[in-house]
Formats: sequence, structure tokens, C-alpha cells
Amino acid sequence: MNAEPRLGSKPVPSRREGNLDMTRQIVLDTETTGLSAENGDRIIEIGCVELVNRKLTGQNKHFYLNPERDSHEEALKVHGISNDFLRDKPKFAAVADELLGYLAGAEIIIHNAAFDVGFLNKELELLGRPPLHNVVGSVTDTLVMAKEMFPGKRNSLDALCARMGVDNSGRTLHGALLDAELLADVYIHLTRGQDALLDDLSPSDAQQVQSESVDLGAFTLSVLMASEGELSEHDAVLVQLDRASGGKTVWRVSGAGAG
Repeated sequence: MNAEPRLGSKPVPSRREGNLDMTRQIVLDTETTGLSAENGDRIIEIGCVELVNRKLTGQNKHFYLNPERDSHEEALKVHGISNDFLRDKPKFAAVADELLGYLAGAEIIIHNAAFDVGFLNKELELLGRPPLHNVVGSVTDTLVMAKEMFPGKRNSLDALCARMGVDNSGRTLHGALLDAELLADVYIHLTRGQDALLDDLSPSDAQQVQSESVDLGAFTLSVLMASEGELSEHDAVLVQLDRASGGKTVWRVSGAGAG
């Protein structure tokens, strides 16, 4: 029996458009009736935001679902989605094919992925379907990324929005689509790095920039020497530092040792 692959263990998928490879990512979030899929809690909302080559496409998905049970009081305080509102919404089984077709082959980006993937896998299990990793290309957990980048700091979505300068003023309650949109913005900031230099170029121009090299040996750098006045000011500062330390500055002690 093959071991189940770890989250993020598969290569990032791409699709072709013309002669260009188009990397497709889906930022996903769920809201649930509670915290434990194993104890019967269900998904009530799914929000998905599509990125192609790190750009928002507007081709998003959003579902409210009838969980066939009531939300816990603590969960209601988090998402504010009433039980009555969900009673006439479709069940997960009714949207499963549409959702899986949308996610197929993409890199899925989730904050605290184990939670959402666990709930999605439980919903799929109830339908006799294989788990999510059989459908998607890979899963990236932005919570794991954030903990590595900012160890010891708060790394909730709200905390990351504040740290990255992402406007989350409209987030008074958790909502799957809004949270996915915010996470997409946070993810772009988390992974920006040197790729930011190429973000505004067309794919063909970016490829050309990446492939070109510059011979720095062709440049001659000038050497600027300090003037007499600058050297005198420098010596005066050293004297002041030496007096303030009681003659224990590094250059004084090192000089004495060498002598």
C-alpha cells in the first residue's frame, strides 16, 4: 500500500495557453458547524479564489451548504451564518462535481490546511469519493509558511493582514470567500521576494530577463579617498569614544596587545 503523500508534496500544476505555461493556484477557505469533522461537524461554506501566474482572474467559486445539522454556538459567533439561512441551501453532494472539477490539478493554498482538508476529505468520504489529494496538484499551507518566516509571532489571517498591510477592515466576521480573497493577497506578499522584480513584465519579457547575464568585469569602479578634513574628523570621533570607554576601546586594547 502506498503511503498518502504529504501536503505540498506534488509539483505545482500548470496549464498551457498558446506557447506559455500558465501556473494555476486556488486559494480556498471553508466555514464549518464546529471544529471536529470526525465528531460530525460539517462544512457550511466554501470560498475559492483563482490565481493564474500570481494574478487574480475573477474566476472564483462560492458555495453555501446545508450541513444537515446545526452549528455550535461558538461557531455561530465566528461566522454568523444562521442555521435557518442554510436550510434551503444545497448539500455538499450537489456541488461536489462542480467543486472538484474546479480544483482539479491546481495548487490549493489554504491557511491551516490540515483543518480545511480534513473537513473536505470527510465530506468526500461520506460520498464514497477518494480524498482531495487524488484530485488536486498540491496543497500549500500558508500558516506553515508564516510560522517559518515569523517565528514566535501571531500568524492568524488578521495578524498577517496587519503585518503585510492588507486591508481587512471589512472582516467583522469570518466568511469563506472574503477570507480566501484576503489570503490570496497575503500569499502574494509572503511569496513576493525577488519575483516582485518580474511581476509587471509579460511572461516572455520575464523569461528574457531571467536568462540574460551581465558581465560585471566590464565596469571600472572609482576609489574615492578620504580628504584631510574627513580623516581629522574621524580621528576626533575615535578620541571621544576612547575617553567615554575609559581607554578600553577595541583599537586601544588591540594596539596595546600588539605592542
